Amino acid sequence: MPLYSNQTLKIYNSLSGEKETFVPIHEGNVGMYVCGPTVYSNVHLGNVRTFMSFDIIFRYFLHLDYKVRYVRNITDVGHIVDDVDEGEDKIAKKARLEQLEPMEVVQRYTVDFHDILNEFNFLPPSIEPTATGHIIEQIEIIKTIIDKGIGYEANGSVYFDVVKFNETNHYGRLSGRNIEDMLANTRDLDGQSDKRNSQDFALWKKAEPQHIMRWPSPWSDGFPGWHLECTAMSTKYLGNHFDIHGGGMDLKFPHHECEIAQNEACTGQTPVNYWMHANMLTLNGKKMAKSTGNNILPREILTGDNTILSKAFSASVARFFMLQAHYRSILDFSDDAIVAAEKGYKRLMEAMHSLKDISASAKSTIDIPTWKQLCYDAMNDDFNTPILIAQLFEGVHFINILKDGKETLNTEDLKSFEKAMTDFVFEVLGMEDEKNSDSSNDKLEGTVNMLIEMRKQARDNKNFALSDQIRDQLIALGIQLKDGKEGTTFSVN
Repeated sequence: MPLYSNQTLKIYNSLSGEKETFVPIHEGNVGMYVCGPTVYSNVHLGNVRTFMSFDIIFRYFLHLDYKVRYVRNITDVGHIVDDVDEGEDKIAKKARLEQLEPMEVVQRYTVDFHDILNEFNFLPPSIEPTATGHIIEQIEIIKTIIDKGIGYEANGSVYFDVVKFNETNHYGRLSGRNIEDMLANTRDLDGQSDKRNSQDFALWKKAEPQHIMRWPSPWSDGFPGWHLECTAMSTKYLGNHFDIHGGGMDLKFPHHECEIAQNEACTGQTPVNYWMHANMLTLNGKKMAKSTGNNILPREILTGDNTILSKAFSASVARFFMLQAHYRSILDFSDDAIVAAEKGYKRLMEAMHSLKDISASAKSTIDIPTWKQLCYDAMNDDFNTPILIAQLFEGVHFINILKDGKETLNTEDLKSFEKAMTDFVFEVLGMEDEKNSDSSNDKLEGTVNMLIEMRKQARDNKNFALSDQIRDQLIALGIQLKDGKEGTTFSVN
């Protein structure tokens, strides 16, 4: 029997503003689309946080035995600077500034995106389509929208008529806006625009002579609008009606609002059952921005090459830090916060190592089934990773008292406990055990264990001065020894 049949998962739906019980369109299957990066620069830390949120969601669905088709696109054309309809494409602008072909820019930053996500132990999506690979599909959608009377051509460009659409639908439902207020709060068209209404958005843009990214279409040589690509790729791979669409909070309007309008105009039905949005990441209490210098790249965290953090931190520690906040909460990144996260991560990993050495007893004195369900309850409550982590540290407490012989578990409960801890730490949260993956840690462990053995021999020979000297010098290096019934262990602070 699949795990999902015993668990009731609730998801906060941005469309309704409420937590709703997740019921897939097709039993046992999940279709999920997440807006990917525009690959014109190095992936920033806020991107990593957003994609990590959906990596956790993907992982948990897989853990529950769902078959998941996870589609995350690459935007390699059509995203205009400042997210408007007029101006320069972000990738074309970067190509011009760096005197490169646009696809060189795309390749460079797509590779960077994949490298960083691999460092942070992300699972790859099922499909990763590109906007340029789906120009034909986008042109066909535009034709359909024009045929429905909701798209119009003007001087070689094509626009979506928001006012016409709103006669039978609600443009602004996702973001809680209404068209009258939006039109009232925007300036009148100055006569230079081809749009009928200020809120209309581009489906196809005619390329100016200097524009280097262009494709032939029935209307002009040009390029698709940014919003259109996600409609084309999501419906191609997931159908006109699918389960989940996700992205950053900043995409709710206008990007996702426009996607809904395009889909409904084409198919006459709501495209997505659950809209999910991850919140932003701040740095030292302020918005991250390259222009102000209040910014740090993921790779700068890993190398320590920055002026913000006291030292380098591993990707596992950074991942653990991010998962300590709920994906819908604003998360503030700071040196103090990640230092604290590193201590928590090491404590968790140390406990996972100790778990392997615990032996079963005749009876159980800890209620493992209840604790295990509390872990599921946390994730079933809109993927609440901070509550899950709190339950895992309750598991750490169990490990410590089991190690000290204060409590016991029978064979069945110990096996269930080990599996649950392993599944939630490594499979669901996607943590990596640095001790097992880093050869330098192996060398450190070997060296410290050799010193522990020398200290034991000194104590056996009643040479307490040498024993204390070894202990004190290890403490000075940040290595704490812990003497217990099973021998001496150590932790690195």
